[in-house]
Amino acid sequence: MDPAIFKAYDIRGVYPDQIDEEDAWKIGCATARFLPSLLRGYERGQANANALCVGRDMRTHSEAIAHALIKGINSTGINVIDIGMIDTPQMYFAINHLGTCGGVQVTASHNPAKYNGFKISGLKATPVGIDTGLKDIEHIAMALLHTKGKVTGSVKKRDLTAEYKNHVLKFLQPNIRPLKIAVDASNGMAGKMVPAVFGNLPVEIIELNFAHTGKFKHEPNPLVEENLTQVKATVKRKNCDFGLCFDGDADRLSMVDEQGATVGCDLMTALMVPYFLKKEPKSTVVYDLRSSWVVVEEIIKNGGTPRRERVGHAFIKKALRDSHAIFGGELSGHFYYRDNYYADSGMITLVHILNIVSDAEVAVSELVEPLRRYYSSGEINFKVDDKQTKMDELARRYKDGQVDHLDGVTVWYKDWWFNCRPSNTEPLLRLNIEAKSKELLDYKISEIEQKLGEPV
Repeated sequence: MDPAIFKAYDIRGVYPDQIDEEDAWKIGCATARFLPSLLRGYERGQANANALCVGRDMRTHSEAIAHALIKGINSTGINVIDIGMIDTPQMYFAINHLGTCGGVQVTASHNPAKYNGFKISGLKATPVGIDTGLKDIEHIAMALLHTKGKVTGSVKKRDLTAEYKNHVLKFLQPNIRPLKIAVDASNGMAGKMVPAVFGNLPVEIIELNFAHTGKFKHEPNPLVEENLTQVKATVKRKNCDFGLCFDGDADRLSMVDEQGATVGCDLMTALMVPYFLKKEPKSTVVYDLRSSWVVVEEIIKNGGTPRRERVGHAFIKKALRDSHAIFGGELSGHFYYRDNYYADSGMITLVHILNIVSDAEVAVSELVEPLRRYYSSGEINFKVDDKQTKMDELARRYKDGQVDHLDGVTVWYKDWWFNCRPSNTEPLLRLNIEAKSKELLDYKISEIEQKLGEPV
């Protein structure tokens, strides 16, 4: 087994070179040994406390990998509830709905078709990352010498589509007005779940790349501007109210307005702030530290409490739980909800956007325009061997600003700010800059590039 497949938040690699059925069996066995050990006495009394949910995405090798994973789990005596081909957020729902001690989704998210992997969740769908158990699972799996073992656990198949649909649509306001939207499923799981959940609503959905062909028409990553080309063109050609593009496992999405302009994911967070704080005044809203100044400004303006957090779903979800925040947004396109078990959901995000646009008396572009008051670089990557040394250099160079080390180094000035943070898995530094003018933004990008080198 290649130890490189174990990442900060999940397990991922090329099939079958890095991940194959033997690896899946070992990872299943290791996960089943680790997760139940975390249960407390009162939780052991639940009907499915001795079970794990297993789901998979639409990749051509996901079914075979899931089958081997299930056998590995069963070899420990732990039962499996096989919930079939699902979007990743349905896994979070299933763990809580069925009361299992956790679950594993077979997916490689937005990676190319040759990749596969595993997203592991614990009790109540809490994330299992490198600091919360994934390192333990890696150690157990790497120590296994064979994939033999008597199958003592059981397997039950469950189709949770109806229950999941009811859960998602309970957030939909009654009597939403008819809307027309373009949805690019990126040949991923949104192609199955969007029709299943939203098929009977007064919403006309223009479907793009809904088929599961084993290939992706474009990279299933909605953060890459090039991947939004098709949905932008469709929105304008079909006169849609807005458009969305999902990633491969449908837990992330990006939005474009009726004119085909991208709505940044931090601007989506800002757009949802008044909507949520009207529901529950004075609530906390969590945002990741790469987000625009506009996010914290909107939270304060609408009477909420902003909570700035490190990048990564494990940190955002913990912050939501710790502060009982009503929702949270991340620049990556993950949006998290207290009433969805503090977990992220692309489908529930679509519901809330439908509510907001349905209630609005103006077009989406007019809703968003007041939020476009700063100029952002987007995330720029630099190949750097000694990441910490470079970040220390930046902290010293800009020490006259307000310096913060929550995640990498962040420095604020009155008219611009930047965050430079390290990749968890690659020799890369990731830079985000925002300024009050385009000229200042361009100048500061050039200035910091002199310290970090050419972008990659």
